Amino acid sequence: MAFVPMFAKRLEAGADARGFAEDAMSGLASVLILLTLAAQLAMPWLVYALASGFAGQEQFGLSVEFGRIAFPYILFISLAALLSGVLNATGRFAAAAAAPALLNIILVSAMALAAWAGLDIARTLVWMIPVAGIAQFVLVWVAASRAGFRLVPRRPRLTPELKRLVRIAVPAALAGGVVQVNLLIGQQVASYFDKAVGWLYAADRLYQLPLGVVGIAVGIVLLPDLSRRLAAGDDLGARTALSRAGEVALALTVPAAVALVVIPLPLVTVLFQRGATTAADSAAIAQAVAIYGLGLPAFVLQKILQPLYFAREDTRSPFYYALAAMAVNAVAAIGLTPWIGWLAPAVATTLAGWAMVALLVRGARPMGEVARFDDRFFARIWRICGAALVMGAALWLGAQMLGPMLATAGWRYLALALLVGIGAVVFFGTGQLIGAFRLAEFSRALRRG
Repeated sequence: MAFVPMFAKRLEAGADARGFAEDAMSGLASVLILLTLAAQLAMPWLVYALASGFAGQEQFGLSVEFGRIAFPYILFISLAALLSGVLNATGRFAAAAAAPALLNIILVSAMALAAWAGLDIARTLVWMIPVAGIAQFVLVWVAASRAGFRLVPRRPRLTPELKRLVRIAVPAALAGGVVQVNLLIGQQVASYFDKAVGWLYAADRLYQLPLGVVGIAVGIVLLPDLSRRLAAGDDLGARTALSRAGEVALALTVPAAVALVVIPLPLVTVLFQRGATTAADSAAIAQAVAIYGLGLPAFVLQKILQPLYFAREDTRSPFYYALAAMAVNAVAAIGLTPWIGWLAPAVATTLAGWAMVALLVRGARPMGEVARFDDRFFARIWRICGAALVMGAALWLGAQMLGPMLATAGWRYLALALLVGIGAVVFFGTGQLIGAFRLAEFSRALRRG
């Protein structure tokens, strides 16, 4: 958030962008190494801060052990993120986008191999996390080298540019920390309810999928684009880039949100119900999925609106807004617990997401027209919502018709695939018909990403 705008502006001005990137990487690595060493020593206290309800149980010791093994991943993935910023600022997105897929490939392969060899699957999985971090770092480092930015670690030095980067990055880091505090509050509440931590985690995975594939991806592409356009004084181009990014992101996210609200149980049953996960577990997870679905458009809009601030090297405002959203989250998570129990953290997360969007929109008003979506965006967004509602009705009817297949072990995967296919055909067909979008626009957006 802090590095990409500064790096992009140096590229635009023909300054020493590579030297700046090497200084940033060396400084970041130094801080992360110290952080990793400190975390190894303090892991019991970290686990207690995250889930005090585990104290005195078997989960506590396992969490400490697994935490110490997995924590070095933060070192490698943070350096990989910086290198991804270098690639994104130069208009190269493929390697950075492939890095998360590499993580999944390594983890899934390791689990399959451990199951085949009769090894401890949990410990194999945890050990593969830092290994995957190294692989992701190597992937983007090689890609950056081929792009002409072969970054070599050097002795850390606090240059004037790096001092400015730190001043901008600290509020951004604190804002990111606020998000983690929200998660911590939710985990604390959930850790006092049997199985609730697992239920919320499973539900979180479902809404994080469209958020990661669409919202975060669009935000990653938008930030360097806005930074370059604002540096060149192209306010009209910046507004157009913001509006088209919002259109594409919401056109892919709103139907996903409707699906999470309308058919959460079929999704959860097919994806998670096996082994130790029972029908009762699926019903509980589905409730959280529907609540998170209501917040999904807000989580995506945050990724679209925050680059308006970061492109101007303003990380303080989003930090203050994140603090306010944290207060909303804390009050809701703790205050609603006596009434709705373990679901309170999910409701709180959704409420905090919409509060953050409202603050980002309000705070962007002084930026002028460049920070406002254009007329085409507002003309299309209502049609996108209309197409999504039609799709929601089709999904509900489809779920009723395919109910027996969805409950049958041998047919449920095919039934879910059919249901997803029905939703996609209805949404994109309706959207094209009523002018919510043109299908060719999605293919152009995908080629660009």
